[in-house]
Amino acid sequence: MRCKEKLNNLARLVQNQWPGNPPEVPPVKLRVKEAWDDNSNHGDKSLHYEGRAVDVATDDRDRSKLGLLARLAVDAGFDWVEYESHGHIHCSVKSDQAAAVRGGGCFSGSDSVQLEDGREIPISDMRIGDKVLSMRSDGELGYSEVITFMDRDDLGYGVFYTLSTDSGKEITLTAKHLLYVVKQNSSFDLNNIEAIFAETVTVGQHLLLNNKGRVIPSVVTKITVETKRGVYAPLTKHGTIVVNGVIASCYAYINNLFIAHTVFAPMRVYHDISQYFTMSTRLSSDIIVDSRNSTNIPTGMHWYAKLLYSIGTKILSPELLYVH
Repeated sequence: MRCKEKLNNLARLVQNQWPGNPPEVPPVKLRVKEAWDDNSNHGDKSLHYEGRAVDVATDDRDRSKLGLLARLAVDAGFDWVEYESHGHIHCSVKSDQAAAVRGGGCFSGSDSVQLEDGREIPISDMRIGDKVLSMRSDGELGYSEVITFMDRDDLGYGVFYTLSTDSGKEITLTAKHLLYVVKQNSSFDLNNIEAIFAETVTVGQHLLLNNKGRVIPSVVTKITVETKRGVYAPLTKHGTIVVNGVIASCYAYINNLFIAHTVFAPMRVYHDISQYFTMSTRLSSDIIVDSRNSTNIPTGMHWYAKLLYSIGTKILSPELLYVH
């Protein structure tokens, strides 16, 4: 499963690196020369017998591309890459148990968000109760409260896609995280946008950006893939968040924003009720609590997110919910 995921990453990077100029020059595609070996052509301990190794090249058979192809294989997340012959690149992955790398829907802790007072802080410094810049349902920008973290692990690792735009802004997030793209590459319109998984974004598509309080489209010019430490999945009341100036959804795994936002309604209601009682307690006891200095920071995947995912795997189709 991990080998297939990295192979898909590499195929996407190859097409982004050599897009061609259709129809005269077709885009370059990845060519798998060998994967699973049933013919005992390798050594006894070869990972080809475990489905964890592939030999790849480009479909145009241009050997001068192999050096850069090896670099792209590293970016795609393969654990071992070797330029072992003049005809192909050998790539392999660790076992699923050894890798322990997140592949879900999170942001990188090094990316930043904007607080209500105008300060920008790393996502790793966010706290429940912070109000961060987001996009409302009417398409306007505003500040929305962080009500929980659906997942948070300062020490965990994830395979992250960094999407760079022609404006100079970029966002880093894991494969199955949703973010907004413009369908027809025109001006921003709520009826002309859709949310898709980060791994399906391609060079030439347009993301939504914050430009001095206005939402504008900006074309994706580069995509890189790498493993990073620290995974964070904050949930705001609006269900959206602006990260490094790029507008993204808070949701992941499920390819339907309406369902995702609806099933998390109980979390929003619970947060509002708990805030009311917390405020009442503070007023009656004259105790002031600064949430930004609080050490009570959740770690790991939220129990409610786990529950929803477990239910979803039983009632939703694979086309709607990513099952890992």
